[in-house]
Amino acid sequence: MTRGNPWASGRVLALPGGPRLLFGRMYEDPRVETRAFPAAPARVLCVASAGDTAAALASAGYDVTAIDVNPVQLAYARARLDGDTPAVAGSAELMLAAARRTAAACLPRWRAEALRGFLDLDDPRVQLRWWRTRLDSPGLRLLMGAALRPAGVLTAALAPGFRHVVPARFDTELRARVARVVARHPNADNPLLAELLAGGSPRPRAEAPPLRATVRFVLGDVAEHLEAVPAGSYDAVTLSNVLDGPGAAYRRRLRTAVERAVRPGGTAVLRSVGGTGGTAAAARASEERCPLWGSLYVTTVGGTR
Repeated sequence: MTRGNPWASGRVLALPGGPRLLFGRMYEDPRVETRAFPAAPARVLCVASAGDTAAALASAGYDVTAIDVNPVQLAYARARLDGDTPAVAGSAELMLAAARRTAAACLPRWRAEALRGFLDLDDPRVQLRWWRTRLDSPGLRLLMGAALRPAGVLTAALAPGFRHVVPARFDTELRARVARVVARHPNADNPLLAELLAGGSPRPRAEAPPLRATVRFVLGDVAEHLEAVPAGSYDAVTLSNVLDGPGAAYRRRLRTAVERAVRPGGTAVLRSVGGTGGTAAAARASEERCPLWGSLYVTTVGGTR
């Protein structure tokens, strides 16, 4: 395993075997990057994952390098951007699908046809009221508590290197994050919320043209890559939630590598499920249309933002 990085195993669940497809979709809002990054065609590095962020940045005119330590994930992202592979379920989607099936079986208002009315709303005030009065019920709280607290189903299913990432009261945290998102962003224009809650976008998305020729793919650990490239190689980096798992030594190493590989005045973006980044990073997470994230870091290399 790459030094201090549990992502190198290619598994987030406590299952035997080699690397697996972890993410069939990416649950992060690329508008964060396109608003924060220097103007295109800046040189940017992103985590490949399922390829959605790389595709969005390439479509916006950026010079994109996509890196992943998981060879299965990298091959999947490359094939998707080449137009050869539709989105399929990875480990994350399989867990989400199981959670949705359980909620639908126990709570009628969480069945797909009932959720459709909520996901078609476009007034945040109405959305928040709907969430609080119809969806955030005692039954939902019971189910989420059983699944998401430290002794719950999710923690037991995760590989040891990721169990510490789950917040102590993730059930309460996640419900609050959903409320935060629906109070700010119109549901009808939020495919990230729809994919999380219902497993599909509220409106069909147009197929993007193949983008493989405009994205370079690199197999490797992101810290090692940033240490190896010439200083100032990138104008910006977005590293998804790569630090949800690695320990303090790897965090320090990655920060030093980013400061070396990104030019002074460039931008770095990092998300965290755990939400332990302090008040500013938690407040910044309100820019995200996906409620998974508890912290969103947007920093200027050589300064703060």
